[in-house]
Amino acid sequence: MTNHIIRNAEYQDTGVHAYKDNPFIEALPPIQEPFEDTKNLISKVTPTLDDLKQKRVIRAHNIHQITGSFFQPLAMHMLLSERISLMIRGGYVGRNPNTGKLQQHLQNGYERLQTRDLNAKRFDETESTAHSMAIIGCSGSGKTTSLRRILGSYPQVIFHPALNRHQIVYLKIDCSHDGSLKELCLNFFRAIDKIIGSNYEKKYGMKRHGVETMLALMAQTANMFALGLLVIDEIQHLSRAKSGGSEKMLNFFVTMSNTIGIPVLFVGTPKARDIFDLDLRSSRRAAGLGSIFWNPIPQYLPDQKSQNPEWIAFTNTLWKLQYLQKRDPILSDEIRDTWFDLSQGILDIVVKLFILAQLRALATGAETITVELLKRVYEDELKLVHPMLSALRSGIPERIAQFSDLAVPDMDKKIIHLIQKISASTVESEEDRALKQLNNDDQRRIYLMLKDEFPSDSIIFAIQKIVALKPQISRQQLLAAIIQAMETDNTTSQVPVVKKKNQRISLKQWNELEDTDLRHVFSMNPTSPESIYTQLDHQGLILQMSDLLS
Repeated sequence: MTNHIIRNAEYQDTGVHAYKDNPFIEALPPIQEPFEDTKNLISKVTPTLDDLKQKRVIRAHNIHQITGSFFQPLAMHMLLSERISLMIRGGYVGRNPNTGKLQQHLQNGYERLQTRDLNAKRFDETESTAHSMAIIGCSGSGKTTSLRRILGSYPQVIFHPALNRHQIVYLKIDCSHDGSLKELCLNFFRAIDKIIGSNYEKKYGMKRHGVETMLALMAQTANMFALGLLVIDEIQHLSRAKSGGSEKMLNFFVTMSNTIGIPVLFVGTPKARDIFDLDLRSSRRAAGLGSIFWNPIPQYLPDQKSQNPEWIAFTNTLWKLQYLQKRDPILSDEIRDTWFDLSQGILDIVVKLFILAQLRALATGAETITVELLKRVYEDELKLVHPMLSALRSGIPERIAQFSDLAVPDMDKKIIHLIQKISASTVESEEDRALKQLNNDDQRRIYLMLKDEFPSDSIIFAIQKIVALKPQISRQQLLAAIIQAMETDNTTSQVPVVKKKNQRISLKQWNELEDTDLRHVFSMNPTSPESIYTQLDHQGLILQMSDLLS
């Protein structure tokens, strides 16, 4: 049995002549520009005012969810999305069941199994249209997460009733640590069993087949299920000794792509580069789309003068996902620079440092992220990756390669520990205390709107006094009355009102403010007053006079 969703094929013309009348291609999602493909993957969750007034332990759980939900597409994601689209569709061109090409590949597969010769063929005219590619990058750089997001935009299994055949669009397998090529083949059969509900691992794994026979069985199974793309992750874990050396491993991979016709995407750290460097010198090199070097996101452009807009966009978007009650809506250059220095642009560390800093701010009651807090979290929670980050700061390739395989420590344990600490803590923030004194959501929303302008005690005093005088007052009326009271000091004489001094924000920073900030709304529509009014009205920021007169 399988829990995977198997979708029935629905065909549509792609507009590409080479793909016409190929059911394996026409059953795939429509071809889109890489920007459109990756735009659909953007995280859409943003903390609301209701989220910010939750108990600290609830906010801690919301912070934890950022790890799995946050995704900000970068240029390399668009490149990868485009390459994967080309690999999947291009590989199917040479295996079209409507032209008999798939049957020729299957017959060639039977011949290889019978002769135990990976180069054997019954049909010499059968050619592979499959491409291979490698992604090479340090641990934690976001390779696997990006792949999972992009592959997730495709259905994994499609059933073709007219062909009575399942199509596996993609399959991802991991190399076992210090594993062999034979173990890699077993991982392949195990993955097929998991999504189809078959029994290939037991069927082929119990017998003492050699690597060549296992590869032939693996290839035949892949063609039988019309596999579109095979992703082999953590390729640096393969043992050279157990696999017969780098050259034998290369031949294995080249055969898989060139001879058998299956597109293969290899993913690994720089420790796997010896295999691909050998590929560049090989006369039998894989027909490929080259390599993508998945480097950490740089802080500056190549001229080293201008800040990288992708780094700014990535951190600005992530910065908005704060569940802290004293959060600063503007990400300062000082914090951004410190953030980069501590993470070196490794995306996994960028995100997890941000998450751990928020949890530390909750646990201590600080409710805000500072440079000092980021540094303390880095020293306390990320010690295991200090050698790798130090190597990246040095810029020395040999040092970087030495530590490129160092895994980012298991953050889940640290996060769970901090959540437990927050749950057991008796520390209560000023905002927590204030929200407890208010009777309903309308009062709490008004408090959160005004807390950065007036002292907490003054706002609470004004709300309670006005509500006591007019119990049936609406939210709009209450907000207007409180603002008037604060400005005229009519109701807060017992509590001195001192406005906080606002930090001046330049015009070019207005687009970085909260969506409900009037300056942000203006920056989005600087030449259209009508659009500004419409947006303000849509967000409930226009006070209706009829409410005041009712």
